[in-house]
Amino acid sequence: MKRQRLLAWFLAAVTGLMALAGRTTADQPAAGDSRLVEKKDAGDEAAEETKFIRLRRDDNRRPAAMETAVVHYTSLARPGVIVDLVGAVHVGDRSYYDELNKLFESYDVVRYELVAPEGTRVPKGGRKGPSTHPIGVMQEGMSSVLELSHQLNCVDYTRKNFVHADMSPDDFNKAMEDRGESFFQMFLRLMGTGIAQNAAGGSGGINDAALLMALFSKDRAIQLKTIMAQQFEALDGQMSALDGPGGSTIITERNKRCFDVLAKQLQAGKKRIAIFYGAGHLPDMERRLTTDYGFLRSSQSWLAAWQLRKPKADAAADATDK
Repeated sequence: MKRQRLLAWFLAAVTGLMALAGRTTADQPAAGDSRLVEKKDAGDEAAEETKFIRLRRDDNRRPAAMETAVVHYTSLARPGVIVDLVGAVHVGDRSYYDELNKLFESYDVVRYELVAPEGTRVPKGGRKGPSTHPIGVMQEGMSSVLELSHQLNCVDYTRKNFVHADMSPDDFNKAMEDRGESFFQMFLRLMGTGIAQNAAGGSGGINDAALLMALFSKDRAIQLKTIMAQQFEALDGQMSALDGPGGSTIITERNKRCFDVLAKQLQAGKKRIAIFYGAGHLPDMERRLTTDYGFLRSSQSWLAAWQLRKPKADAAADATDK
């Protein structure tokens, strides 16, 4: 039981690490080494549910990368207006954030998440000193273990087109209090889901032996990232446990605040708008875009957030050492 609790904590940490990432798609074949992979127009797959995070495999079916989506929406009632949902993971490869920084140059406005006082801008290079927030502490610890970079240290929030679109700490705490929520309560929900999935086995559970082998592996970071990425193939259960039928502060209430800002940007005549939020927020945001604003998904592209294979030069060096 002790080991099962440890594995459940690991799964809960995975979910919290992504602030809490969205639904996964079926594994996709590799498409060379390109980090931005264009898909066909979404009109050809209208019956499919939008996916915001996926595990891509190579030709030998081995995990190659965990990818996040950039989903494009248009509306006949708003000619010339494009709204993109840009899925984020809060720790990732530095190259992932470099690609995002380039992408953000193309928008009139980029609305971003950060529980902070209204108008907050993250200084270039990120915050100074360690975080004291429970999720921030978890993210910093996991970024170190997984040898990844933290989003706040890599994304350039000083750009003129960046607009804060999230709750203040006071509003966030009040909303949690009004809903009777706490971080400890959410963690217990995730932990319970992790225990159930691990006991049931299958793609939602963590294999004990694989985890132990990864922890003591020479390339521990890649092995652990691979195990974590595979968990996202079964994240619907965790998200349901976290959000619940009545929603939650961490997703529902923050999304409401973000869309208050969207309404102001549309009224101001902005044409190219990005919503840069954790992938777990995006299914609810898509529902709001389509139901409340009349937007429809038009196309989708993908960015590699975690590379799950060693660079060829490193792999060759390891082979030589042997």
